[in-house]
Amino acid sequence: MTETHRYALAQRLLHWLIAVLVLLALGIGMILGFLGFDGTREFFGKTVTDALYTTHKTVGVLILVLMLLRLGFRLVLGVPPYRPPLDGFERVASYTVHGLLYVALLAMPILGGLATAAGGYPVSFFGWTLPGLIGKDQALSERLFSLHGWVGWVLLGLIVLHVGAALWHWRVKRDGVMARMSLFR
Repeated sequence: MTETHRYALAQRLLHWLIAVLVLLALGIGMILGFLGFDGTREFFGKTVTDALYTTHKTVGVLILVLMLLRLGFRLVLGVPPYRPPLDGFERVASYTVHGLLYVALLAMPILGGLATAAGGYPVSFFGWTLPGLIGKDQALSERLFSLHGWVGWVLLGLIVLHVGAALWHWRVKRDGVMARMSLFR
């Protein structure tokens, strides 16, 4: 596969960095979601619970920044063509899942940040407290956190579809699709 049929190195690095960060954020988010603040604190203690919340927020902000950078690269550098081309169903499924992944990966940190601010909590990023973009409103915070959680489940489903399709192309079809985003030859 030639370089013209692969994403640029910067795009590939961003893809894999964001993938690792998303798995970390989803893992922490599920712990916090299932146990809640009190349950997490009871199970892990105050120090670990605070670290989990701080890490989750920091990773969320980082994902937002990296996704905006990735979107910029996509607009400037484009998307390499599939060689061989995908069939009709695969093409529609690919564009749909990729589009929804971009929407979800941009919406998740925005919803989380707004929910946090509306709850009166600090939005932290590597120890800095970012300005809350909205005022305290507990009812709004609860709605935004609920939406943040639902988008998290949708994101998880999209990741399963994305990874499943990647494995299908790599191990079953063996059509070179995986090389487009691979860091290796």
